[in-house]
Amino acid sequence: MIIARKRALKLFVLLCVATALATFAPRALADDDDPPSRVARLAYTQGSVSFQPAGTQDWVTAGLNRPVTTGDKLWSDNDGRIELQLDGSLLRLSNNTGFSFLNLSDRVTQVQLTAGTLLVRVRRLDQDETYEIDTPNLAFSVLRPGVYRISVNEAGDSTAIRIRSGEGEVSGGGAAYTVHANDSVIFSGTDQLSAESEGNSNGEDQFDSWAANRDRHYENSRSARYVSPDVVGYEDLDDHGSWRQTPDNGNVWFPRTTEANWAPYHNGHWDYIEPWGYTWVDDEPWGFAPFHYGRWVNYEGSWGWVPAPPRVEGAVYVRPVYAPALVAWVGGPHFAIGIGVGGGESYGSGVSVGWFPLGPREVYVPSYHVSRNYVNNVNVSNTTVNTTVVNNYYNTTVVNNNVNVTNVKYVNQSVPGAVAATTPQAFTSAQPVARNAVRVDQREVASAPVRAFTPAAVPAKQAVLGTGAAAAKPPAAVQTRAVVAKVAPPPPPPTFEKRQEAIKSNGGKPLSVAQVKQIQPAPALVAAAAKVKVAPPAAPKPVAAAPKPAQTNRPGQPQNGPPSQTNRPAPATNTPQSVAPSPTHPPDRPTDRPVTPETAKPIETKPATPPNTAPPPNHPPDRPADRPVTPETARPTETKPATPPNRPPDRPADRPVTPNNAPQPGGRPPSTSAVHPNEAPPPARPVVPPSTNAELDRKHQQEQDQLHAKQLQERQAIQQQQEQEHAKVAQQQADAAKKQQIEQQHQQQTQQLLQKHAEEQKALQQKQQQERQNQAKPKKEPPPKP
Repeated sequence: MIIARKRALKLFVLLCVATALATFAPRALADDDDPPSRVARLAYTQGSVSFQPAGTQDWVTAGLNRPVTTGDKLWSDNDGRIELQLDGSLLRLSNNTGFSFLNLSDRVTQVQLTAGTLLVRVRRLDQDETYEIDTPNLAFSVLRPGVYRISVNEAGDSTAIRIRSGEGEVSGGGAAYTVHANDSVIFSGTDQLSAESEGNSNGEDQFDSWAANRDRHYENSRSARYVSPDVVGYEDLDDHGSWRQTPDNGNVWFPRTTEANWAPYHNGHWDYIEPWGYTWVDDEPWGFAPFHYGRWVNYEGSWGWVPAPPRVEGAVYVRPVYAPALVAWVGGPHFAIGIGVGGGESYGSGVSVGWFPLGPREVYVPSYHVSRNYVNNVNVSNTTVNTTVVNNYYNTTVVNNNVNVTNVKYVNQSVPGAVAATTPQAFTSAQPVARNAVRVDQREVASAPVRAFTPAAVPAKQAVLGTGAAAAKPPAAVQTRAVVAKVAPPPPPPTFEKRQEAIKSNGGKPLSVAQVKQIQPAPALVAAAAKVKVAPPAAPKPVAAAPKPAQTNRPGQPQNGPPSQTNRPAPATNTPQSVAPSPTHPPDRPTDRPVTPETAKPIETKPATPPNTAPPPNHPPDRPADRPVTPETARPTETKPATPPNRPPDRPADRPVTPNNAPQPGGRPPSTSAVHPNEAPPPARPVVPPSTNAELDRKHQQEQDQLHAKQLQERQAIQQQQEQEHAKVAQQQADAAKKQQIEQQHQQQTQQLLQKHAEEQKALQQKQQQERQNQAKPKKEPPPKP
């Protein structure tokens, strides 16, 4: 009897396990096939900057607001600089720098640095997140939030790492080292890695100062009060609009535009970026966050952006999920549902592609392959919507394959000017929508059927390249240079030609992650894997740095570029420290542990852990998008070590210290190390204090806006002139002294411009203050007549 009961119990357990596997395995498989919930944004470029989309061999000029993801490459030429924004970090490239994303997923940020200098600021780092920078001779893993500078020399056999704050680990050549805050170390060799400490190096150049200026501008962002910190690009909203409280949607951001009847999703173009497919790239300098997160609303005749909800203490927080474009598509006889290659196969004359922005509480349904969980997260993280409503959309459109949305009234569809339309050729080849706009009948589109999915369209190659023209290529040695990785990255994507054929076979729909893996040819896998060498396990090996005399100059080293020595980056002036081995691996990083003088130890060497290509059993495969962010992980606090008496201060004397570089009292311009106008924060926009005269308030606000616009135009004119001079110097191959002379002239021009703007602002404020005082004076009564 007892044996029979045990057998029955065992059979029952097995049935339960089988049922659970049958129930949850399909969803787990679908979740693995979801696209990443985040991308990087190309937020800033200066000088000659080139971009190579994944799966192509073309180098084109890089355009702002382009989403950058796994496989994409960037090259910053002689006079170039680049800034990339992610949800929890900033990546900045100096000149002559080769960069690419080996992997950018929900849990992994893996960067390839083949040449030049990369400055990384990690603001948040989750406990289960991998952040790795791979160079030709080592893999550097970021262990804590902080500021990191990594430089690769010209020969590619030496890497210099300087940590201003934070902590990291180096793996390569059979050794592993822990690098602490305020350490500066040169790692040389490829087959065998040696470490030479430069001590507590704190020297800064123009590249560091430029990055610090931009950091301070972001840290003082007003928009951070209203937007989730995981929304990419929200920092640029401050200079281009204002926030207002609305009764139905709370805090809404309204852009300042000079175009009459401006509407969102009208000024830009459609790129094709896998695995999302057609992706909106806006022309506005602020045009990233409002077009990939949140929703748009027309309030009192003006368009405003309703942001992704910020984290609220005590409430469940869902990290905002990136979307290629939060729009709905217009159907009907004059609008497309399917397009051939380049837009010319399945179209009759007079057929267009039309869309309009989704409003608050309206559901976005991706046209790319996703799971139910993804559809839920991409909606609840970007707007206030009931999960039951989202599930109904998913069942109707995805499960039942019914792309026509019925019995739903979209709030923006009937707003005059909301619907944008263009030709099929412009849509599938990244042509500007504004220059290829199709006039629509407002009465027709207001009642036209709405489709949830993007029209199925096979993209032309130009849709992948974007609007950029042919640009400078990196040196061949940089392009073919292999790097060392601690974590094996995914294989590179197949060529665009292979993908284009697969998209055509897929009916014009975007390919899923699984479909892309299936078309990757085996020879390409072998060739791609050869460019990434996984670091072997390390053996303990003591390394001691030899004393070196202090140097005051680094001959032959460009000011902002990578070191010019052929064997290793040039050392700093501090006394070297010894590097001792450590047989044990440091414990996992707590994200809230501050760096103190006691924890800033000399460099330690220790055995590297064997490379893992798969997560451990207790390590979930992907970071769930709905994982709450606690105060400790959202804003980790770091304590900087006290500055020793013989060490220079952290901030140079010429670096600005005032918030937003605001004009100083007395008309003095802000102290700044900016060489070019676009490196300094925009002119401040003082808030006009209210008075009892509304008409006078409006007049003063208009004067402030006019002055602001005038100053921005002057900044752009000076910037354009300076860039032309840069190009002229580059063409003439001027020597370093000539270039330094021009940089000094540029800095003087920028100082004079900032001083002029400060004096103009002061004069206008004094004038307006006098007018308000005159307004407040009581009018004298005329004397009574006798």
